[in-house]
Amino acid sequence: MAEIIQKDGTWVFDGDALRLTPGRDKNVSLLRRELGELLVPLDALAGISFEQGKKSGRLRLRLRDGADPLLHATGGRLTEPHDPYQLLVEPDRYGVAEYVVDEVRNALLLDQVPSGPVDAYLLPGPSVPLSVSAGDGVASFDGERVRLEWKWQAEDAKSAAGPRTLPLADIVAVEWQPTVGLENGHLRFTVRAAPSKVPPKYDPNAVELWGFRKDPLMALVAAAVQARLPHPAARAALEEARAAEETPAPAPAPAAEDDHDALLRRLRELGELHRSGVLTDEEFTLAKQAVLKRM
Repeated sequence: MAEIIQKDGTWVFDGDALRLTPGRDKNVSLLRRELGELLVPLDALAGISFEQGKKSGRLRLRLRDGADPLLHATGGRLTEPHDPYQLLVEPDRYGVAEYVVDEVRNALLLDQVPSGPVDAYLLPGPSVPLSVSAGDGVASFDGERVRLEWKWQAEDAKSAAGPRTLPLADIVAVEWQPTVGLENGHLRFTVRAAPSKVPPKYDPNAVELWGFRKDPLMALVAAAVQARLPHPAARAALEEARAAEETPAPAPAPAAEDDHDALLRRLRELGELHRSGVLTDEEFTLAKQAVLKRM
């Protein structure tokens, strides 16, 4: 077992997973404290690194694309104080940090963990129910529906419309954007059959953020919702199938043997996605029919 204990937090590696616990120091961000302890399975890791500095070093985890709903919902926009996959290391613990890196890298090599994307979330996302008040509203999520309530600072168009309740089944995407410079941030939900191009300030499906202390907590709501939406890999497979349905079939041509093998591999991949629950019965049938037509 490899362990490193710092004011910023504690990382423990047992050979199968990394347990990341945020520290209690006052400099630890509110988001990391609210997110709490994370258990990152070895299969979710793409790599680990340690960077030395004059005053402090930094341990960094790199997760495989699609493994964590928090990283997907925030689109890589979490800054260093809020990123749970970074740990500040004091100079007298540089040797311990390098030992942790060696242990994790050796485990990745021994288990032959690939660094490519995954087709299902390997971390569960924040627990629910949860509620966050920031910017011009309050966003709550109970696992089945999102509720948006407006503060007195919200625009009249939002306040007049009253609270919004968005069933999870109606949500097709969620995005968290931090405040950058003079550009306000937001938490926005894209609702099925009602895409909006309205600025977050006026969008009834978005909370506008102004760069205050609690803004990053809205990323927890985004991640909790994202964890319960279809995985990006499933959506990509479905969109590919729909595109194939809409595209006129070309004139029949002799299929090369390698093309035929590729289509058979695609059928097996779709079957695995279906068995693991990533694809619904309807989505699997549609995607399978598209592949069979190409054969």
